[in-house]
Amino acid sequence: MKLRRALLYTPGDSRPKIEKALSLGADTICMDMEDGTAYNRKEKARKTIAIALKDFDFGNSEKLIRINGVGTGLEEDDLAETLGNHPDGVVLPKVESFEQLQWLSEKIEEMELAEGWELNRIRILAVIESAKGFINLKEIATHPRLDALIFGAEDYAASIGATRTRGGQEILYARSKIVMHAAANNLQAIDVVFVNFKDTVSLKIDALLGAQMGFTGKQIIHPNQVAPTQEAFSPSDAEIDYAQRLLSAFESAEEEGAGAIDFEGKMIDMPLVKSARLVIERAKLSGKI
Repeated sequence: MKLRRALLYTPGDSRPKIEKALSLGADTICMDMEDGTAYNRKEKARKTIAIALKDFDFGNSEKLIRINGVGTGLEEDDLAETLGNHPDGVVLPKVESFEQLQWLSEKIEEMELAEGWELNRIRILAVIESAKGFINLKEIATHPRLDALIFGAEDYAASIGATRTRGGQEILYARSKIVMHAAANNLQAIDVVFVNFKDTVSLKIDALLGAQMGFTGKQIIHPNQVAPTQEAFSPSDAEIDYAQRLLSAFESAEEEGAGAIDFEGKMIDMPLVKSARLVIERAKLSGKI
């Protein structure tokens, strides 16, 4: 599974912005045919994305497409013009049912079979952004082609009649529920967009909160947001060092039959060992060790 600390959206109808995105080192670049593209430029976005998928070098960045939602009347054309150029995955917005994911999965499988591609290699990332989507999240999260749950906070707040605030209490329950269902189904959890792209200090605070809650990455919309977001979702040098020392001490004690140890004044047992192992795993994925 691809590490997605920073999932960068770029308008699908803008070749210069897609080319700019290629130079930023984002973990994931998502070329957008939905909200990032005006209605009268959807066709241009499809053609531009198809060319980008075919001709551009994405390097180590994952390349995704975001289509319009099921039932909009645009989703079929979005897939018809872009899927054949083999994105790594498809972001499906406004997911409210398992059936919507299944429709997309079948469309992808048809292409995989027609082109002789490896089955199930193209993954789905589902954006949950409505009250109905959250009500059905338990079933949605079990789809076998699903790789990640993405939280769409602005649409969610609108769907329940909430007012967005700086503190974000109105989305805390939903934010937590995304993390819980993602963890239960071995999925990545991608946190909310921070819309004030000029305020990188507050972005870092918000990203760190998401990482502390259990999110594995964050949606971003501007080049300024790439580096702070990647830093927030990567273990610090101090965290890596502590995890390595803890694991070394625990493994030595385990060989002697101990199930818990006194490590630097703290009682360490298996749940904390698992957390330390996760730190090391994330450090490896982010290239820090």
